Amino acid sequence: MRNEKRHKGWNEIKTNDSWAIFKIMGEFVEGYEKMSRIGPCVSIFGSARTKEDHKYYQLAQSVAAKIVEHGYGVITGGGPGIMEAGNKGAHQAGGVSVGLNIDLPFEQHDNPYIDKDKNLNFDYFFVRKVMFVKYSQGFVVMPGGFGTLDELFEAITLIQTHKIDKFPIILVGREFWGGLFDWVKTTLLDSFKNISASDMDLIQLVDTEEEVIEILNKFYDEFNLSPNF
Repeated sequence: MRNEKRHKGWNEIKTNDSWAIFKIMGEFVEGYEKMSRIGPCVSIFGSARTKEDHKYYQLAQSVAAKIVEHGYGVITGGGPGIMEAGNKGAHQAGGVSVGLNIDLPFEQHDNPYIDKDKNLNFDYFFVRKVMFVKYSQGFVVMPGGFGTLDELFEAITLIQTHKIDKFPIILVGREFWGGLFDWVKTTLLDSFKNISASDMDLIQLVDTEEEVIEILNKFYDEFNLSPNF
């Protein structure tokens, strides 16, 4: 009897999994259709908990405005904190302001600076991350938490393994990122040989919006602007 219940529960899960495929496909189709029309954009990542009076909120807003001034739109996760700052800077500078929202039990809600026709909502993190990677011409990574680290290291891994073409990954705030950068070099590279020396070139540390723009412009003086796969 107990085994019959177990098998019944397993069969129900399999049925639910099959139907979930259609929802996943729907998120990909909607995302591809909308994102393919936005033009070249740069994604800004960072903590949802950063307040408006924090220096990194203000820096993210300034970085976003500079990005727009140089011909790019801005993509964020669509929520509060650094994401809001990125959308706010893009919106106030008159540029494209995209929000890729995720349904979460806390922290996440739409910010008011996303273009009305460029506000997308996702249930699945992995679908949302595909949109970031496919349609971003660069990642600008402000101080953040586990979600920010997840998005950062996924992009590094995809470029390292040649699953996508290289694009700029810029860490803003040496005081925040310096310790992680040093650990990657001294532990992953020097001590354990778990990465190659060339992998260190996949990320760059900066402190100012001018440095962000310089890296983006230098890279795209050499490479074409296009989706990444």
